[in-house]
Amino acid sequence: MNGHLVTYRQEGGIFKGSTLVLIAFATAFFPRILSAMGAPPAINFVHFAVVPLVGAIVFFQTRVKDRQQIATIRALATSLLLFLGAIIASALLNSAAAINVTLDFLLLTEGFILLLTILCIPISWKEFRSFRNWLLGFIAGHAILAFSQRIGIALGILVRTKATIEDNVQGVFYFSYGGHVVAASVSLFFSLYYLATAKDVKLWIRLAIVFAAFLQILIADAKQVLLVALVSWLCLILARAKNIRVTLQYAALAVVVVLVLFWCVENIELFRAYKTWVRPEIYGPDGDATVQKLSPLRIIPTYYESILNSFLGLGPGHTIGRLGGWMIRDYASILSPLGATSNSVVTNEFWRIWDGSYLDSSMFSPFWGWAAIWADLGVVGLVAYIYIWIVVWQRLCPDDLSKFVVFNVLINGFIFTLLEEPGFMLSVAVLIGLLWQERRLRRQQHYEQLSALAAMNQHPEMQ
Repeated sequence: MNGHLVTYRQEGGIFKGSTLVLIAFATAFFPRILSAMGAPPAINFVHFAVVPLVGAIVFFQTRVKDRQQIATIRALATSLLLFLGAIIASALLNSAAAINVTLDFLLLTEGFILLLTILCIPISWKEFRSFRNWLLGFIAGHAILAFSQRIGIALGILVRTKATIEDNVQGVFYFSYGGHVVAASVSLFFSLYYLATAKDVKLWIRLAIVFAAFLQILIADAKQVLLVALVSWLCLILARAKNIRVTLQYAALAVVVVLVLFWCVENIELFRAYKTWVRPEIYGPDGDATVQKLSPLRIIPTYYESILNSFLGLGPGHTIGRLGGWMIRDYASILSPLGATSNSVVTNEFWRIWDGSYLDSSMFSPFWGWAAIWADLGVVGLVAYIYIWIVVWQRLCPDDLSKFVVFNVLINGFIFTLLEEPGFMLSVAVLIGLLWQERRLRRQQHYEQLSALAAMNQHPEMQ
């Protein structure tokens, strides 16, 4: 069960695998705030080079001996290669550029690559605690920044986008569309992680941190985060249906939370924004929200030129994903010289739908993750991507917190393009990786204790 503690020697020093992962995570977590402070736009692309590079260094140099760990690494790596094959096939069919293949693959799998990297590290308890503390420090700084932004913007000290003050409460994701949702989601995930794992800290302190994350959701008017969390909770209850006692406990707590929230919406001004969505007439089969949200399923097939498009889509970066939707346009000075291709006819049709609608919330956006994967890569690409999540679910998510976080990600895929948001997905990856590594360490510790006990029983003189 024991793995060797591995370091990665580079000129000028020694970098442990956990340190490299921290560096890779930081390149995706902090570029938005650095860009807002004046850094060049190219800083938003640094992580596309750093994360795969770190992954390659750790993957090819680590010497893991834990058979279960090796099997998980192989399964996840295989699923990523299958998905890459689907993207390449779609690109060949639709004459998409190599840069499209590269960026689309990284946008959708960068989090999994970082997770794979974490799995490859035979980390010790000492390293794990240091790694965990650094990550929690990053998140704490992010949350403090979000609260500071709310105060600074209200006082006119900080500049903001044309969106509302609340929408600009984005922490390290400052000046990004939908950044308040990403910011609040990350804070919520890690506050729950701290509540569940920091058993050496008093319960009231851990609960206070969860409350602070909930308060961030409110001051950022991130209604989507709370809705997705509640739906994810319901999914978790259903997933635990075999355990009647736990299911009843979760269900009872969920009922209490929903009743409290309903009372707050009706009686507290800070919650009144949640009534914005209470318009039953827009959700029917022919309702404006339904028609707008499902427009990709209706429109994308009209652009198919052959039956092969049903299987492989219209090409990576050619439709309504983050890459085709706005990255190629917004970063044309960087991507055009690299030969990036797009299908502006398709993309512009969906922008006309959204820009001309009174339903301008991301909740009703025609640009949403699952539809984007299907539109770009077809049924083959969608199935390959789902298979990656199946591997993660089966091999890396035995605990309720991991399952809850995964449900949040999957449900967000029906709302906007968070499946392709680097800061969001890499935060999810390190959280799942943290939980997995802690379980591995505890399992290893348990086996070592059993081995020591067996040795003592065989040699009583050692006692």
